[in-house]
Amino acid sequence: MKNTVLTFKQAKENGTKLTMLTAYDYSTAKLIDEAGVNSILVGDSLGNVMLGYEDTVSVTMEDMIHHGAAVARGAKNALVVIDMPFMSYQTSVYDAIVNAGRLMKEGRANAVKLEGGVEVTEQIKAITAAGIPVVAHIGLTPQSINAFGGHKVQGKTEKAAQKILDDARAVEQAGAFAVVLEGIPAKLASLITKELLIPTIGIGASADCDGQVLVYQDMLGMYSDFTPKFVKKFANIGEVMTAAFRQYIEEVNSGAFPSEENCYAISDEIIEKLK
Repeated sequence: MKNTVLTFKQAKENGTKLTMLTAYDYSTAKLIDEAGVNSILVGDSLGNVMLGYEDTVSVTMEDMIHHGAAVARGAKNALVVIDMPFMSYQTSVYDAIVNAGRLMKEGRANAVKLEGGVEVTEQIKAITAAGIPVVAHIGLTPQSINAFGGHKVQGKTEKAAQKILDDARAVEQAGAFAVVLEGIPAKLASLITKELLIPTIGIGASADCDGQVLVYQDMLGMYSDFTPKFVKKFANIGEVMTAAFRQYIEEVNSGAFPSEENCYAISDEIIEKLK
């Protein structure tokens, strides 16, 4: 069954946990979708794990549309959410609507996600008024790491925790149908989850959230440049891939690959007639 904004709402009401994973290409999206995940996030994390940037700031609208459309072609049942990249919505409400619309039309998104709390409520209101579902993202917001001074846990002081709680209330009021809570203390995430009527999706924010999201390369051990504390490696696919690549090199060098079963046949009679 296709996951929608309505099924997210029902999951919150029923106490059913939601699952979200990132994907950036057709074949990975197809595998994740077939596994039964509720939502696929085409995250601007593609800047790190796919494009090799040090952060997400350099990711463009064209990047998001290109990867988003590929994911949408592979996802039949998962709700496809595409990140709005840095400076695609902060500049004005008009820009926010136009760029959200592009992600829906060209990227084939089912919803868009943008970072920020109180300061982006006008954008959330306008985007949702245009008929585009919005996932909010508060706490540790990667597009703001230059302002934060790095990937640091947010909301550890009373003032900072109050700001995040205020942000959560504001984005819900503005019309977001779900909110990602990233890099905040567990008790704060629990408090926000209990107060909000919309689902909370945690990443480094405790199991008390209504759902969880991870970058798939992190949870499969495929990305080693940086591993946050909140990541659990469910498999070491990176090691398996490296071993397979090495075996391929060895077999090519030894002549073991390609073997007869990997080759196409032709009769000796035809070969003998060639001049």
